[in-house]
Amino acid sequence: MGPLSREAWAQRLGAFRASPSAFMAGADGEDLGRDLLSDLRSEKLSEQTKVSLLALSLEYPAQLWPDVPAAEAAATSLLDILVLLPPRPSALRRPLLLAATTVLASGGVLGPTSGASCRLLPLLLGLATGRDVGRGFGPISEQRPLQATACECLRELESCKPGLLGGFLGLLRSQLGQEGPIQPLSLLLALALRNTLVVQSRSGAGLQGLLMAGVSSTGGGTWDWTLVKEGHAHLQPQAPCWPATEEGACGLAMLEPSPEEVRELRASVAQLLDTSYLLTPVAQAQLLWLLGWALRGLRGQPPALFKPQLVRLLGTAQLTLLHAVLALKAAFGEALFTSQDEALLLRRLTLAAQHPALPLPTHLFYLHCLLSFPENWPLGPEDEEEEKGPFQNLQWYLEELLDGLRQRAALDGGPRALATLCFQASYLVASCLARQPMVLTPLIQGLAQLYQARPVLAPHFVDFLDRVGPELEEPLRMVLRQEVVSRPGRDEALRWHLQMLAKVAEGDAQSATLSFLQAAAAHCANWGLQEALLKVCRALLREGGGAGLADLLQALARQLEDPDGRDHARLYYILLAHLAGPKLGVALGPSLAAPALASSLMAENQGFAAGLIVQEALAPIQLSVGPQRASGPLPVLQLQVEAREPVYSLELRFLVERQLYAPLEPVHVPCLCPGRPAHPLFLPLRPRQPAPARLEVQALYTTPSGLTCHAHLPPLPVNFADLFLPFPQPPEGAQPGFFEGLWDSCLPKGAESRVWCPLGPQGLETLVSRHLEPFVVVAQPPTSYHIAIRLPPNSMLLLRLEAPQVDGVPVALRTDDWEVLPLVGDYLRGLAATE
Repeated sequence: MGPLSREAWAQRLGAFRASPSAFMAGADGEDLGRDLLSDLRSEKLSEQTKVSLLALSLEYPAQLWPDVPAAEAAATSLLDILVLLPPRPSALRRPLLLAATTVLASGGVLGPTSGASCRLLPLLLGLATGRDVGRGFGPISEQRPLQATACECLRELESCKPGLLGGFLGLLRSQLGQEGPIQPLSLLLALALRNTLVVQSRSGAGLQGLLMAGVSSTGGGTWDWTLVKEGHAHLQPQAPCWPATEEGACGLAMLEPSPEEVRELRASVAQLLDTSYLLTPVAQAQLLWLLGWALRGLRGQPPALFKPQLVRLLGTAQLTLLHAVLALKAAFGEALFTSQDEALLLRRLTLAAQHPALPLPTHLFYLHCLLSFPENWPLGPEDEEEEKGPFQNLQWYLEELLDGLRQRAALDGGPRALATLCFQASYLVASCLARQPMVLTPLIQGLAQLYQARPVLAPHFVDFLDRVGPELEEPLRMVLRQEVVSRPGRDEALRWHLQMLAKVAEGDAQSATLSFLQAAAAHCANWGLQEALLKVCRALLREGGGAGLADLLQALARQLEDPDGRDHARLYYILLAHLAGPKLGVALGPSLAAPALASSLMAENQGFAAGLIVQEALAPIQLSVGPQRASGPLPVLQLQVEAREPVYSLELRFLVERQLYAPLEPVHVPCLCPGRPAHPLFLPLRPRQPAPARLEVQALYTTPSGLTCHAHLPPLPVNFADLFLPFPQPPEGAQPGFFEGLWDSCLPKGAESRVWCPLGPQGLETLVSRHLEPFVVVAQPPTSYHIAIRLPPNSMLLLRLEAPQVDGVPVALRTDDWEVLPLVGDYLRGLAATE
């Protein structure tokens, strides 16, 4: 059978990638590797198709050639194809080198008895050192790419067989200053040097002149596998942490190089470090790690060689390089870092962890570096000397960082991301330093102050308490409980106080909690606050209750306005009066299995009780925001509702976080049935300031069986554009003067700015018609538009869009409320993405 076509191979490879194991178990699986090697020799397939076949051999070599003989044969075939390529430029040389290397490494073939290994290794070394390129192996134009690929292949093989290149250190070192790719050769030499030092230290031998260029040469003879046999243990070329002392430094300490070998080693390391600035940040970090690993604990090798690099990298903004600097500090400590270096590094970590422009994962990375700061774990000795000052004390830096994060999270109306970062950082500190009271005590005090400043973060505190260990959870619960019960019951943040109290309430502190609840009961006027109040009572019931709780429940059963709330209070009072502590806990806990009913009377009583209680359930409906309708005196959110099961007497209740809007009226729907189209619902918004928000949604409804249930729905977003309203239409012909009058009225009290608005492929006219049509006052399509937007409650936004360019349009804007400028900029820049 001849070679497959490009389309047939594409179909076959697609089936293999969809499920490699299933394909190999099928009828065509056994022949896939053989067919791939055969068709690589065919001249009917294009080089692009052959590159796709070689990519498969790089990704799945073990599946294509699962045993040693098959891998040996495949590597030999790949080398034959490589040698037979014509001398003209080809896109196959580098993939063939990579494929042959991968097959040898993954198939366990690499060794002195492998014919493919004996062919590939001298070829790779000759290419890496630039000796075979241009002499019958490819054109001169491919020299640098082939050298770089050969170096990468040798690095892979050296990682699999540590010591493989130990006899060629001098040759590799002599090529470092020659023309050719610096980065691949530097990393190859650093890895080979590190592995050779470790292997020789285990055998007790010296370097034996391996770093001298005159000793290291292939010479056309057989490959020296001596060091590979001595270094049979696998060594990681890069690791997240330094090896333990007994595994790393002690082993290298056994190596006693001669003075001449010491000079050669220092010269090799200095040569690599002097050119390291030419490498990419990731490659620089790996080079520093390998060289630091190699010299760590080696006699006669002071770490002063790294000092110039340390001076260069202390101010780096690259995370990989910063990680390498910390690794050097962990390796050499005070021998390389002065106290001023430590202070500078600590200060930089502290400030970077608070930088507002960095993404959240980067903030946490800097904090983790600070927590794991080498030689200070855990935060230094307890008898630390006072004269060192606060700037030398890691605890001071840590407290400064956490305090800065808490201050940003406490800003009223601040973004949720800042609060999330603060709690993530606090959790990281608590996890790493759970047994350090000198850290946990100020952390608890700071979190209590954060709640005092911004009770709206109560959900974050609840989640935080669920995740931290007991060392922090118990004292933090006590402090937060004291903070809540010390507030007056009529506090505006009563809802959040009740949510927090439901989490931290305990039986041994019921008197203060009950006093707070009694004062708060008079201010729980709506259903949500009453439910929150009853949740606190339920939490106290689980702790055992008491006489004071019984009096409170009796009072709630009489005075609560919501009948469901009164029924709950009455039920809790009955349970408290008739059940002992253990049985009370079982009655309030979740039911793991439905109990067998003793009689029909019992079943009837249980059904009657269930009908009196509002039960929590999964939401049987889906709620989404529909298209905006900009009209009327207030912005109106159009809602689309779909039911997964029949729902009756549905009431949707909405709460706005941060009180950005006035309280919203509930929306009622008599009946919803699956499969039947539902009319859109309209929710009027009354913004107190023109800002986007999230609406928390609760649903109260009746099921077909007669049960009353409530459910929490996913929050609904209110975007900035959902608040846009048009101005009243001016008389015909008066539009330009009307717009100019509004434009002039914005200053001097307002603000003026210019924003670049990207354009999609449809152009300015389409963008305006899709997003801004209701607000256009003056239009000269397709080049000029004057737009006036009312922003409730009493602000306005004016835009001039003129002279569109190829990829965007400059927008001049004015507003009488400068606080909306960031929102306007984000909105305009995101218009093109929504097209």
